[in-house]
Amino acid sequence: MFKKILIANRGEIALRILRACREMDIGSVVVHSKADADAKHVRLADERVCIGSAPSKDSYLNMPRILSAAEITGADAVHPGYGFFSENADFARMVREHGMTFIGPSPEHISLMGDKVTGKAKVKELGIPVVPGSDGAVETEDIAIEVANDIGYPVLVKAKSGGGGKGMQVARNDSELREGYHLARLEAKANFGDDQVFIENI
Repeated sequence: MFKKILIANRGEIALRILRACREMDIGSVVVHSKADADAKHVRLADERVCIGSAPSKDSYLNMPRILSAAEITGADAVHPGYGFFSENADFARMVREHGMTFIGPSPEHISLMGDKVTGKAKVKELGIPVVPGSDGAVETEDIAIEVANDIGYPVLVKAKSGGGGKGMQVARNDSELREGYHLARLEAKANFGDDQVFIENI
């Protein structure tokens, strides 16, 4: 059983984890931005550590500061909640390398399923039915149209990386697909640094 969990999240997500810690008699540490200093989840935590200013990149998405907070407070586990670092294999790996438990999937599973193309291929390999779509990333607009006509419209152009609905476009015909293909790639590149997309039936 854990003695102290650092909660690497905020708001309602952090409150739910705090409640579970209380029910299980586990100590809690909350990291927070300067903007959240008076937030309810911060006030209710056993310990709190300010890790930066309001922009998430300076606080909730700053790995070194979160890991430092965990070490300084003696946490033996880190709970990412969802969003932020919950699907970041590098963060999960770093938590483990620092001798703590990452409460969530293993870094290996996050890596596998974080790349939707690889994840879908692995699921298919295990004999699990998948939604009809492209076999891997679609490199050109012409191939996208070929795949869409083969599996039938409507289709969804999806970013290979990331999540949260970013890098997704619905297309009901060739014209919408031409536009959606480029928009999805631009959005995927802006959000995840990877513009590869694939196509699935809706």
